[in-house]
Amino acid sequence: MQIKLNYPTKISFVFLIAAWMLCGCSPGAEEKKNVLFIIVDDLKPMLNSFGQGQIISPHIDQLTSKGVSFQSAYCQQAICTASRMSFITGMRPDYTKIWDLSTNLRDIRPNAVTIPQHFKNNGYQTAGMGKVMHGAHNDDPVSWTIPFITNDDLEYAEGYKQPANSYQSPEVHVKWDSLQSALKNDPNADKGWVAVNRIMKSAGLRPAVESLDVPDAAYSDGASALKGIELMKEFQENGEKFFLTMGFQKPHLPFAAPKKYWDLYDPKDINLAAYQEKAMGAPAFANHNSGELNNYSDIAENMNDKGKVTEEKQRELIHGYYACVSYVDVQIGLLMDHLKKSGLEENTIVVLMGDHGWHLGDHGLWNKHSNYEQATRTPLIFAGPGVDEGLKNKSTVELIDVFPTVCNLAGIEPPNDLDGENLSPILNAQAEKVKDYAISQYPRRCNVVASVIGKYPEDCTLMGYAVRNDKFRYVAWVEGNYEDRTTFDESMIVSEELYNYETDPLEKKSLASDPDFKVVKAELLAYLKSKIWSK
Repeated sequence: MQIKLNYPTKISFVFLIAAWMLCGCSPGAEEKKNVLFIIVDDLKPMLNSFGQGQIISPHIDQLTSKGVSFQSAYCQQAICTASRMSFITGMRPDYTKIWDLSTNLRDIRPNAVTIPQHFKNNGYQTAGMGKVMHGAHNDDPVSWTIPFITNDDLEYAEGYKQPANSYQSPEVHVKWDSLQSALKNDPNADKGWVAVNRIMKSAGLRPAVESLDVPDAAYSDGASALKGIELMKEFQENGEKFFLTMGFQKPHLPFAAPKKYWDLYDPKDINLAAYQEKAMGAPAFANHNSGELNNYSDIAENMNDKGKVTEEKQRELIHGYYACVSYVDVQIGLLMDHLKKSGLEENTIVVLMGDHGWHLGDHGLWNKHSNYEQATRTPLIFAGPGVDEGLKNKSTVELIDVFPTVCNLAGIEPPNDLDGENLSPILNAQAEKVKDYAISQYPRRCNVVASVIGKYPEDCTLMGYAVRNDKFRYVAWVEGNYEDRTTFDESMIVSEELYNYETDPLEKKSLASDPDFKVVKAELLAYLKSKIWSK
């Protein structure tokens, strides 16, 4: 039946259309969504919602139940700067040309567009704090409408000042303040991060752990959470669309968290890594010497005669990692609680991710810096409008997929040249997967923190490329110039690894030399070539 409009209704309808036109909208258009973008440093999926129950993380678990979690998400390189500059631009490390901790994005790719920068260009207020742009000068000012909020800018708990080199120990504060004063008064002093931390280590004041009875906001992550809530209140009061990036700095070393989070765990119940040997058949350079851990002042004295961390110290380190994750989990809970109470939850996309995983003694390794499962796999969660609830997706995805996906969810067009894929068909239950493989990589044969801008030392000639699907990981260790990805032949491969995760989840033995897996290797290598050399 056709409904006829009377004259006044027609007039109202005309005014309604005019109003839509004046606001730049069109009938049926959806309002753009806010984005709360949470990056947790060194976060591995040892969470209940990811099939492991060691860590107490009820708030991340609750977020998982309200959204879609990718149970098999992989970083593109298991080191902070390379990983972050990869997913923040949606491009692989061989495009950004950042494979280390010292190269800066704008020196190599001055015209690269970051995720917050793209949202800024689309009319959003963009703000960030904590550890986010690790790999861009001054936290990349072009990415933010509000100047990036550093740890110096935060307001800490009453009676506490900014942590001294991540610690709240009074003894460390005294030495740190004295050191900073001396460096300020000596124009010739080396004020670099490495030199300063070497001094603190030699003084015995750079321990790998700290457990003090202090408020959450005595440390930077607790203070950041409160600042994040303050910003969201301001954005909401001003009616502004926002892209807020929260870069939580724990559970990165040192494992410093308020004592109440340590008290959640009984050290006797903490299990050590089940397999602490090198993988059989893997080349020696697949492993490393856990140099990051060795930079702390209480490690050398806790190594046995075989160069391994003693079991007692292993248990303390794992305890500290757990405590730090639980600490960050509570800060995430504060953010989620504010979204709900303020009503922002209904129009805000939440993305939670780690930048890579972390070794906790498996293969005898600590930290990241490898192509193994424990270093490359990390949690990835989407929640909010347009996202199904409680879906645990097991398909293989990559962190470079975050950029196009968050754009799609928020209602803006992504850049058209990204390396990643839009995961939205999975998020709204239209597909079970959008890709079959994930590529990670890691260089060897050189000190990757000592690169020079635009060119690597002559001995930097070995890159390990890992291709992961739902069952296997194949690693090709390729010799050649880091800068040249134009030609490839199989003679460049100096060593290979292959692991079957259905039969060997702990990566005890490489099957690369087993003729029964020749076809599997060929398939994975063909995909690698298509993405790295044939693009």
